[in-house]
Amino acid sequence: MSINDPIGDMLTRIRNSQMRGKSTVRTPASKIRAWVLDVLKAEGYIRGYEAVTNEAGHAELEIGLKYYEGQPVIRELARVSKPGRRVYASVKEIPQVRNGLGISIVSTPKGVMTDAAARNANVGGEVLCTVF
Repeated sequence: MSINDPIGDMLTRIRNSQMRGKSTVRTPASKIRAWVLDVLKAEGYIRGYEAVTNEAGHAELEIGLKYYEGQPVIRELARVSKPGRRVYASVKEIPQVRNGLGISIVSTPKGVMTDAAARNANVGGEVLCTVF
């Protein structure tokens, strides 16, 4: 099975697992997914993740989901730039999520980072998703 949107697939898996109240979720491993997870971990939205191998011998990322008083820490997880419609933003156009309460994850020439980090580094890029 080929997935056209690996990041969108990973975000959906996280969303679905949180609705079910699961503590971990697995997704096929890729560098871009790991970079997005690094940002989510640094911002405190997930407990962390580790590379594991499934029964078929394929590399996967096991993501530790985070809950606060029984509620998922991630309230909203939305894909912005999709394969059919890429969304790029200059450093001045990078969107703020809920007046800075949430984050945008941006893929820049300097790596995958939050909207605030991109503004500090003075770089724009592809807006991958928003988290609140």
